[in-house]
Amino acid sequence: MDKLVYNNDMVNGVSEFKHIVIAPHPEIAVAVEESKHIVTFLEDQGLQVTMGLLFDDDLRQKIVQGEFDLLVALGGDGTMLRAGHLCGPHGIPILGINMGRFGFLMEIRQDGWKDAFKRLFRGNFWYENRMMLKAEQVRGDQVLGEWEVVNEAVVSRGGIVRPVQMEVSVDGRFLATYVADGMIASTPTGSTAYALAAGGPILPPELRTILLVPIAPHLSIDRGIVLAEGSSVAIKAFSTHEAVLSVDGQPPIDLADGDCVNIRASDHNLQFIRFQDPGYFYRNLTPHMNQNPSTGNIR
Repeated sequence: MDKLVYNNDMVNGVSEFKHIVIAPHPEIAVAVEESKHIVTFLEDQGLQVTMGLLFDDDLRQKIVQGEFDLLVALGGDGTMLRAGHLCGPHGIPILGINMGRFGFLMEIRQDGWKDAFKRLFRGNFWYENRMMLKAEQVRGDQVLGEWEVVNEAVVSRGGIVRPVQMEVSVDGRFLATYVADGMIASTPTGSTAYALAAGGPILPPELRTILLVPIAPHLSIDRGIVLAEGSSVAIKAFSTHEAVLSVDGQPPIDLADGDCVNIRASDHNLQFIRFQDPGYFYRNLTPHMNQNPSTGNIR
């Protein structure tokens, strides 16, 4: 499988990554400061390096224009989500350096980035490809919005504490009607996020399946469902009060009564730079599960 192949595209000791962008979370001061040291280190290796903050429109435009070969994200898991939204659709690999408190998606610690870059320049790494989703809001025959999804798309109740009725179909065939606080459609990456908190199973990241997990279902199917690879999902929301769509924890989008959210595998993948062997995911499960990220502000 291509995700297991080590990369050796080195010519006279020069990395294949010619233009690297260092992107810290702007609200994590230590990440911004550490980024300056990384820029200096990489420039000393003869590389072209740019530093940009993850939420800057200028950085987004440069990524869209294909100016970078690699993005180095400094922060926590939220930082990696933001980096994924930026880089996934444009095929730019991401190297994460954990400056947050949890770092489920990040392999490199703050004190380990120099060794990681040395391994990178030797070609001693592999690309981990992770599935993304495409979600769209449909009203009648009109598509109102489209989003690329890293973790999950959630159809749920809004501010009023009443359940939403949702008609769920898989591959155009009726599955079930749910009365619940919401429905999570998750990637395998997202199976360790909101879906896990709602009682869903943990899926290995190399899978290309959609996980459906209901949130507080009332007299409805109360188990998560793992769909076959290539399946698509349609969630039609019926509510006399309020229903919303939220993608990867971003601000919610209002849904009108009868709006449908269609979800399928995206045409794009996330590419993470990895140095450990592929078994890292299982080795890290127990240490991460023994932490409680809710006790801190994970960014």
